[in-house]
Amino acid sequence: MMTGKRPSETRVITSVVMLPEDANPAGNVHGGVIMKHIDTAAGVVAVRHSHGNAVTASIDKIEFHHPVYVGNLLTMKASLNMVGRTSMEIGVRVETENILTGELRHTASAYLTFVALDRDGKPREIPPLILETESESRRNKEAHNRRATRLAERTREKACQIDSASCEL
Repeated sequence: MMTGKRPSETRVITSVVMLPEDANPAGNVHGGVIMKHIDTAAGVVAVRHSHGNAVTASIDKIEFHHPVYVGNLLTMKASLNMVGRTSMEIGVRVETENILTGELRHTASAYLTFVALDRDGKPREIPPLILETESESRRNKEAHNRRATRLAERTREKACQIDSASCEL
C-alpha cells in the first residue's frame, strides 16, 4: 500500500517575467505562452506527487480575465485537488504583477488532468491524497464534480461517434 501525500507536499509556485518574445507587436502576451507556463507548473506538481513520469490528459476551459504585458511578472500557483487511481487533477491560479507598481491581478485559472505513466508508457497507480483543511476538502469535492462532468461528456462523445445522427452540434 502506498503512503498518501498532502497537497502541501507537492504545491508549486513559479514566476517568470514576460519578455518581448512572449508577446505580439502590441505587447500583449500570447495566450499560448501563458498556457505553456500553466501546463509546466501543473506538470511539476504531478511528477512530485507520482514520483515518476506524468502527462497532460486534459485541460479544462481557460478564461483570461486580464491581459498580460511585456515586463509583467506572471505567477502560477499550482496545487493538487484530487487523486484517482492513476490520474490527478491539478488547479492552477495565474496572477500577473506589474512589478513597477506592485499591482496584482488574477489573470486566469485552469484545471488540468494528468496521468502517471510507468516506464512502458502505461498508466500506473499513484499515492492517495491526504486532505487536511476545509479548503482542500472543498477543492477535492469540486474536482470530483468536474471529473463526473468530464466522464459524462466523454460518454456522450463516444455515443455520437457511433450514431452521429442522434447528436446535435
